[in-house]
Amino acid sequence: MDMEYEKATVDEVLRQLSTQKSGLSEEEATRRLQQYGLNEIRERKESPVLKFLRKFWAPVPWMLEVAVVLTFVLGKYLDMYIIAFLLVFNSVVGFIQENRAENAVEMLKSRLNVQSRVLRDGKWKLIPAKFLVPGDVVHVRMGDIVPADIKLFEGELSVDQSALTGESMPVERGVGSVLYSGSVIRRGEATGIVVLTGGRTYYGKTTELVSAARAESHLEKLILNIVKYLVVVDVALVVALGLFSVASKVSLSDVLPFALIVLIASVPAALPATFTIAMALETLELSKRGVLVTRLTAVEDAASMDVLNLDKTGTITENRMRVGDPVPLNGFQKDDVVRYAYMASDEASQDPIDNAVISCLSERGISMEGFERLNFKPFDPSTKRTEAQVRHQGRILRVLKGAPQVIASIAQVDDLESYNKTLEDLSSRGFRTISVAVGEEKLRVVGILPLYDRPRPDSRAFVEEIKSLGVKPKMVTGDNRLIAKEIAREVNIGQVICDIREVKEKGGSRIEECDVFSEVYPEDKYFIVKSLQEAGHYVGMTGDGVNDAPALKQAEVGIAVANATDVAKASASMVLTHEGLIDVVEAIKSGRRIYQRMLTYTMNKVIKTLQVVLFLTISFFAVRFFVTTPFDIVLLLFLNDFVTMSIATDNVRYSKSPERWNVRKLVTASLVLASLILIESFLVLWIGLRQGLSQGEIHTLVFDMLVMSGQFTVYVVRERRHMWSSLPSKFLLLASGLDLLFVILISWFGILVTPLPPLYIVEVLLITLVFSLVVDVIKNVTFKAVKI
Repeated sequence: MDMEYEKATVDEVLRQLSTQKSGLSEEEATRRLQQYGLNEIRERKESPVLKFLRKFWAPVPWMLEVAVVLTFVLGKYLDMYIIAFLLVFNSVVGFIQENRAENAVEMLKSRLNVQSRVLRDGKWKLIPAKFLVPGDVVHVRMGDIVPADIKLFEGELSVDQSALTGESMPVERGVGSVLYSGSVIRRGEATGIVVLTGGRTYYGKTTELVSAARAESHLEKLILNIVKYLVVVDVALVVALGLFSVASKVSLSDVLPFALIVLIASVPAALPATFTIAMALETLELSKRGVLVTRLTAVEDAASMDVLNLDKTGTITENRMRVGDPVPLNGFQKDDVVRYAYMASDEASQDPIDNAVISCLSERGISMEGFERLNFKPFDPSTKRTEAQVRHQGRILRVLKGAPQVIASIAQVDDLESYNKTLEDLSSRGFRTISVAVGEEKLRVVGILPLYDRPRPDSRAFVEEIKSLGVKPKMVTGDNRLIAKEIAREVNIGQVICDIREVKEKGGSRIEECDVFSEVYPEDKYFIVKSLQEAGHYVGMTGDGVNDAPALKQAEVGIAVANATDVAKASASMVLTHEGLIDVVEAIKSGRRIYQRMLTYTMNKVIKTLQVVLFLTISFFAVRFFVTTPFDIVLLLFLNDFVTMSIATDNVRYSKSPERWNVRKLVTASLVLASLILIESFLVLWIGLRQGLSQGEIHTLVFDMLVMSGQFTVYVVRERRHMWSSLPSKFLLLASGLDLLFVILISWFGILVTPLPPLYIVEVLLITLVFSLVVDVIKNVTFKAVKI
């Protein structure tokens, strides 16, 4: 918002915009439309073709693309087709999931597609709001969405701008005030001058933040870190293989295909697809529980989320004015305070305070028998009260409801000092207050009604549960410190209340200490999320309004609540369909289950890669021939990926604290287990050589050992305790069973490989099974040592 319009007088604004209270001419409006452009938010659409092609421009796609080219050059067409399939499969799945998210900027634009009453050529006209220009004179009234930023010069209004500023209470706006585009008129009528339109409005600037906001891709970084470790090992082995082949006078044409296979084996080609399948299955389950996921990686990020910013208005609270515990005075009862306040309220006015009083009467079951309202005067900003004439027991009573100081100046208060102290106490606890008076000639104060936007019934339980999961809740609100402190106390979120201005002045250094941020504006929410991310946190953000959209999009886990605006839903990565926040807990648990499955997959991938590349290279040095063929390795990778992708369905337990990927620890633990499996590999090779198997039979024997040990490794690493501590999923067991059956059959009958007598196949199966039990014992010690 340009502060010059906020501070300037109406006359100064009229001069600055070269306009007058009688409005612009159509000719001048047309000229200004060319100068300023339409009163709408600019669209930023990306070509679907470019979006799809971008899926091929990332670390894993680069490696797969290089592998496709190399296999083509070497004439290994089957290998090429398999790798190309994985490349395209990953890209298509990612593209489809990304397209599920709606375009937030387009939503913002459609929100501004309203009609506006404008004064042109001295006549009032109804035109689409997108044709408004600075200098236009417009009229707004109850129910209108404000179409642009407007400086008022006539009238009084009650304005709901909670969707923009986070203020939970409607605010009064009169002559000289500025109305924000996108806010809603709750009561009154007014006329003013359009000062800002489109993207220059307070509302439009929010769009720029939404467009710029973007959460970092942690999955991409993870994959790159894993590959980095594997490629270092692989390159060293390939160089050693090349030097040894030259020294041993082995043909490079034989060595090159193996060198390529060693490199391909290090690429976690199925990792993106496995992540996607795991997340898609969990999002399906979440949708049944009332959580719609629009960005798949947000489910995985929910596992690592350690801070959750909770927007107060409409998220922790109901975004609805409620009456607290009535304070009766002068001998009246609590029910009397509500009863007389009800007589001075009118449902037709749709005033938030009147609605709160009416709801309170209904909830408390107070009878109105014997009361008859004769007439009613709605709220008048100049008198700051409502008034009604009531007949009760043959008497005609005058009932007033309004600002406490105003009521006290009109009606009698027995103990004014106690009255003022009560008001101060309620104010210090964050309540707004109204007083009620009644009488015939002489009025007496009946009592005080505290008003507040109360927490949802499940908010406190939700805060306690996410704390138990190791997630730090922080409340974010546009309200003042007192209101923020009271709500924070009620839901037990913490008592360190920070004014966002103080935090920003100190450069965000205190941001981690704060439990609550008060007096927050849209750009501040974005700042809070960004600052926490820069401090190393995985950040969640809940919200419901336009003001939350930039922060929702920037956060790793942006959550729009059930009553959120379209803009908030389009910017969020998760949308709740049930009232309240309790479903967020299930999203956190889902994310942590995905983490456990992906940890299993990743460790299995690293172990198998180290086993394959080290075994193939070292065995070549030892026996001077390759103990299996490049085709066998490609088939092995394909079979392993078929089974390990089914890990996405596995039965797992979620942890009680946020999960973080530590690639160094993961690779260390994998290296220990791979060393044991390497011993197993050489034992099988030694047995095959001792039993005089041909080179072709050795190829099949080693192929069988690699497949079978791979199967058992999945079951060893899937469980953080002993491998028999929990049952795998039916799909994992089925995939594993089919895989083993396929390998046994092709080895027995010599399909695609050299046939191998059944006795040797059974022998390999038993050796790999026994070794798996040994590896399982060492695994428990290793996992505890490196804290996995």
